[in-house]
Amino acid sequence: MTLHIPFDNSYARLPASFHTRLKPQSVSAPTLVAYNAGLGAELGITGTDDPRLAAIFAGNVMPDGADPLSQIYAGHQFGGFAPQLGDGRAHLLGEVIDTQGTRRDIQLKGSGRTPYSRRGDGRAWLGPVLREYVISEAMHALGVPTTRALAAVRTGDMILRETGPVPGAILTRVAASHIRVGHFEFFASRDMIPELRQLFDHTVSRHYPDASDPQALLQQVCDRQAALVAHWMSLGFIHGVMNTDNCTLSGETIDYGPCAFMDAYAPQQVFSSIDRNGRYAYAAQAEIIVWNMAQLASALIPLMPDQDAAVQSFTRIVHGMADTLSRHWMSRFAAKLGIAAPRKEDAPLIGAFLKLMQSGQADFTNAFRALLTDGARDQFSDPAAFDAWETGWRQRLESEPDPEGLMRRSNPAVIPRNHRIEQMIVAATHGDDRAFHHLNTVLARPYDDHPDAEALTQPPLPEEIVPATYCGT
Repeated sequence: MTLHIPFDNSYARLPASFHTRLKPQSVSAPTLVAYNAGLGAELGITGTDDPRLAAIFAGNVMPDGADPLSQIYAGHQFGGFAPQLGDGRAHLLGEVIDTQGTRRDIQLKGSGRTPYSRRGDGRAWLGPVLREYVISEAMHALGVPTTRALAAVRTGDMILRETGPVPGAILTRVAASHIRVGHFEFFASRDMIPELRQLFDHTVSRHYPDASDPQALLQQVCDRQAALVAHWMSLGFIHGVMNTDNCTLSGETIDYGPCAFMDAYAPQQVFSSIDRNGRYAYAAQAEIIVWNMAQLASALIPLMPDQDAAVQSFTRIVHGMADTLSRHWMSRFAAKLGIAAPRKEDAPLIGAFLKLMQSGQADFTNAFRALLTDGARDQFSDPAAFDAWETGWRQRLESEPDPEGLMRRSNPAVIPRNHRIEQMIVAATHGDDRAFHHLNTVLARPYDDHPDAEALTQPPLPEEIVPATYCGT
């Protein structure tokens, strides 16, 4: 049976200034590592018994209806503006309208050079492809808005990285769209106002149909991003590279490069090997997302008839984002303690628990999950300090209707821990994909207990700690 993807490509209908049409570069011997059948069914994809499946998701064969292109955009990277970036190793195959009536992109990542590759090879190696597959699907299971992984393919080719030759791979990524803050920055920085207006109209049509003007769009994007980052922080997730070109208008998490979940709670924790000054540390994410939205606001100003007035109103929206994020943060962390309707006086209770975790070297995920058991005090190096906090917490829960159920829904038992991801990558590099598939199976149910996978809930031993993660380019 022939693979059928029901393409309906709206971004390809935008002018040539938005993208470059080109096909992916062929690879020598594609083999399928994984195909996400559940996601494929959501997208309306049929005929997945097609023997060309690996070749299609490697970019060697174009399915009917595909209109491959690479998008152009700009972006602030670690605070510095790069006037032209773009898909340097990705090809948007097209879009589908899924079974729920939602338009979604299907993109190949690691599919070869494009005009935006900036001296890169346009390829991805197996490690980052499998990391993004596992973590993006885990984030989806955790309830976080995110891009999804549809397929992973080994290319059969070796590519060069700093450590030497490594096996190449391609990820098929699904997103609500790949429109980023950097798209708006690209056109605004060049005074391409007609194109900026087209991008605004396209984004509104696709994601915010009730946004009547750029101010309304900015407000809604700020709201979504505030909710997203608070959700990240409630899970101990560190994105690692919150550049504006990695920040979507849809409010989805995108680009799982040097990302990681914390083990021991440390607000200044950084994993990204290229984040030498801690710009994108765990606690800094709440400030950086506001900074990113300020860049979006600046890019939208040219679309406003009264730009002086727009500067003032846009500034109020961006400055108000901190309060919005704080409310989402409070709601998320209160739920982790079993509090459904947080009050102002709950903030010290939450803050005290986090301080206990930090001083007591407690594991972020396990300490919260252990509140459901009698062993929570064992998570701390000073159990007596936990005992003192617990008394007030128990008193607070007396007025809550279902604290245990809420905590069980808010505190995962298992996350994609950094050392397990690294071990999975090492095994897969040597041709053993069992750990990859095992991780995906367990992480698909993160809020369930997994007695048969207890090892995946444990923090790393000293010799297992992975202090830095890499983007893979």
